This record gives sequence, C-alpha cells and structure tokens, in this order.
Amino acid sequence: MTVSLSNVLELVGKLDDSPGEETPRSRFRRYLKSSVTEVGQLRDYIEECLRKTGEQYNRALQDLVNHLGTLLGFEVEFGRYQGVQGQIGFDGLWKSPRDFYIVCEVKTTEVYAIRTSTLVGYVDQLISEKRIPNWNKAMGLYVIGRPDPEIRQLENAIVAEQRMRQLRITSVESLLSLAEFMSEYDVTHEDVLAILKPS
Repeated sequence: MTVSLSNVLELVGKLDDSPGEETPRSRFRRYLKSSVTEVGQLRDYIEECLRKTGEQYNRALQDLVNHLGTLLGFEVEFGRYQGVQGQIGFDGLWKSPRDFYIVCEVKTTEVYAIRTSTLVGYVDQLISEKRIPNWNKAMGLYVIGRPDPEIRQLENAIVAEQRMRQLRITSVESLLSLAEFMSEYDVTHEDVLAILKPS
C-alpha cells in the first residue's frame, strides 16, 4: 500500500532548514531514499505537490525533484529551502559520474519573474569554492513544475542575457519521462546527460 504524500508530510513534520539527523527534512529525505524507488510513485508524489498549495508542498517538491536526480544517475546534494546570508542558496547540486555538475533550481511555475543572475551566481560561487571545476563542467538547470507555453519570461531572459550555454529549462514531466525511459529501456545516464547539457 502506497502512503500518500500528505500523510508522509504529516508524519515527518514541518520541512525547514534546521540541521540534524532527526529533523523533518532529514526524515523525509531518508524516506524518499529508502521507500520511493519507482518512478511511478515519485510521479504520484510530484503531481500531489503540484495540485496542492503552500510552503510545505513547495519544499517537498524541491526534495522530490532532487530525489528524481538520483534516479537519473546523479549524486545529489540537497540544497536549502530558503536562502540565508553567507550560504549558497541552490536547490540542488547534481554531480554526474562523468564529472559534470548541474546546479538545480526548482520552480512550481513560471508566473513570477525569475532572475537568471541568481542561478549564475550560485554556479560562480561553487566554482570559487572549488566545489565545481569550471563553467565547462557545469550548467544551471531550471526545473519547472507547471510550465505554461504562453509564459516565456524565463526563456526570454536566458536568451537576452546570452546564457544559452550556461542555463537550461526543463519540466518536471520531462525529467520523469527520462527516468521512466531509464527504468524501462536501454537509456543510460550518459544519454540523459547528453539530453540535458547545452549543445
């Protein structure tokens, strides 16, 4: 029997950035790692997040997308839910076994203006801290929960700022489809990486 996401979140408690092994955040991420191993179940949880509103579901979506990164073959470092002074505020840092890094930003929707300089700044900071070698081995990836073909604000900003080689946009649905292809067909992590990387 599959437990609904709302039940899981009720059991783990309010997701926040409190450190420690027994915090709601740590319990939720452990649960995902041990119990959400099928793409179908992950899809159900993500769809539940996108149907519901509120901070708890936005934060759960961020963790679910990062967990999806692990199913795609990346080693994932979960980011903070909320930015603080003096710490890099990325949502996720995905490291490929092929020595390529994806700095991930999860957005429920594109309705609100998104400043691409923020994500570029995260990658620059990670490079200066030597956690990423350089821009040739990295990219920023916006993962959009509910893309709207009418709203091209983010795409236009990337083009206007000439960041096409550094930033990409994808939907959660596209990443879920890639994970399904990996589990059902002969699609490898290298294939996934080739699709995600800027050409």
